[in-house]
Amino acid sequence: MSRTLDRRSLVTGSVAALAAAGCSVRRSAAPPPAVSILRAPEYGPGLYAEVRRVLEMHRLNVRGKRVVLKPNLVEFEPQSAINTHPMFVHATLEAFRAMGAAEVRIAEGPGHRRNTLDLADAAGYFQAIPNFEDIFTDLNLDEVSLTRLRGGYSRLDSLYLPNTALRCDLLVSLPKLKTHHWTGATLSMKNLFGLVPGGVYGWPKNVLHWAGIHECIADLHVAFPRQFALVDGIVGMEGNGPIQGTPRRAGVLVAGRDVVAVDATCCRIMGIDPLKIGYLRLVAGEDTLAESHIQQIGEPVAGVTHSFELLPQFRAFRLRS
Repeated sequence: MSRTLDRRSLVTGSVAALAAAGCSVRRSAAPPPAVSILRAPEYGPGLYAEVRRVLEMHRLNVRGKRVVLKPNLVEFEPQSAINTHPMFVHATLEAFRAMGAAEVRIAEGPGHRRNTLDLADAAGYFQAIPNFEDIFTDLNLDEVSLTRLRGGYSRLDSLYLPNTALRCDLLVSLPKLKTHHWTGATLSMKNLFGLVPGGVYGWPKNVLHWAGIHECIADLHVAFPRQFALVDGIVGMEGNGPIQGTPRRAGVLVAGRDVVAVDATCCRIMGIDPLKIGYLRLVAGEDTLAESHIQQIGEPVAGVTHSFELLPQFRAFRLRS
């Protein structure tokens, strides 16, 4: 359904009316969001301690909570940089268990019409994660609830969304550090496309394309307020991502509670100006996306920056020094 007046317009109008009436609008000064960057050179045994350390930096309290890990599973190419690495997912699973979470599940709804368990098997998840099938939910086939979209960014008023994601206490986005042939970059926020059930909307979930890709990313971000992002940037993808690009080793983990700030930091690591990414500009202003607005933990961005190859239509997105 289309909207003639959305929530943002109402809010903007209310603020303008107050200003016209001579009233001041008081805004509380929030502390800058914290984003951590940790060097992680390889997918090896040391990754488990590195993931645990990056989570401890953010002092997450998940004791007794239900946590859902949302990796990025796309294609049957285990040796590529398409899918979130299974060891990275297992390390995150074990870290949250050690932190006292009551339940940790892995959940994904691939955008292409695939047997999701076969895809996970080909990507190495069954081999890397003990009892994987017992703790995995296929979000394309999960029970759903009709959810009103409060963001007001896209043409959609509501979506059927999976109960596994809606009812968890913390949704953890585990994307790959990748470029994208439509949005420029696919990171924590774009990873939420996998929450939209193909069993309801079909494949490749064209309702999201029709309603506006950037706008739907923004709406999904607002629909899930209890998020944390942990990005697999050990080996990412450049060029014609998210599927046909070239692997690019960046050797980092990037994490934070504020997924917008995390994605802005990831863009800078790839040499992309976050102000050029449409969905980031929708949900955050120029000041919010500024590097000076983000509290950096761990490695400085400048020390881990890589100039990821971009498709010709995105070369204007290159971050200028």
